[in-house]
Amino acid sequence: MKIIVTGGSGFVGAGLVAGLGADGSGHELLAPTHAELELLDAAAVRAYLEAQRPDAVVHCAVRPGHRNAADPSGQLEHNTRMFFNLARCAGLYSRMVFMSSGAVYAAGHYAPQMDESYFDRFVPVDEHGFSKYICAKYAEGRPDIVELRPFGVFGRGEDYAVRFISNAICKTLFDLPITIKQNRRLDYVYVDDLAAVVDYFLREGPRHGAYNVCSGRAPELLELAELVLSVAGKQLPIAVAQPGMGEEYSGSNARLRAEYRDLRLTPLEAAVGALYAWYAKRKKSLNRELLLTDK
Repeated sequence: MKIIVTGGSGFVGAGLVAGLGADGSGHELLAPTHAELELLDAAAVRAYLEAQRPDAVVHCAVRPGHRNAADPSGQLEHNTRMFFNLARCAGLYSRMVFMSSGAVYAAGHYAPQMDESYFDRFVPVDEHGFSKYICAKYAEGRPDIVELRPFGVFGRGEDYAVRFISNAICKTLFDLPITIKQNRRLDYVYVDDLAAVVDYFLREGPRHGAYNVCSGRAPELLELAELVLSVAGKQLPIAVAQPGMGEEYSGSNARLRAEYRDLRLTPLEAAVGALYAWYAKRKKSLNRELLLTDK
């Protein structure tokens, strides 16, 4: 298939480009940079799609709103406009895989092991969650759009200054204490596994419009910190700033497993081990100063 991946310079987008473009995939991938395609420009988006005529679009581009974002403003405007500039051009491709988020379930109202039916019980109040919610509501009526809702995604190339698993690994490499703002349960999926799910829905017609993409298991952050230390073979302090447990952020993957029967998720221990080895080989390129201040 000829596939356009938006947001290919970001962590998730780059991971999908690497996974979908693996040897033997048979895909032709295009991941236009911001200079090559301004997703906020409706005319430019249509012209690009008319010129390329892809089979599918994997939409990962997002206005970053995480703690390390240089400018987190405008998420609602940017995220919705990028999505609709692509969605309105549906006749120029056959399918869109929209990278949504568990944030559509509305922070502050999360429940353990949320399934897809939990959607729309609450409307998110944060810009990121609300932008994804608006796009998800629109996608409900579009058989050519499949919405994927990952919760936590981790892997090579994420921002190790703020993303918990990579942050813990990098701190361990420098023999620094692992820090946790507040312990909580969080469902993570390895980015390589996310790429396999995207590939499945590019090749197969979905039975539903939306799918949680998660492990179905939500370890505590404290457990993950201990796992990193075990992989490293080190004994270092783990500092938890706030007592008690924060809001759990986890989902059920029953719908995904029922449909994607050959789904194979990398065991968390194996994924953390592989990621630790990847960072260890690149320790000289890591900026230790970024690990000294928690954001």
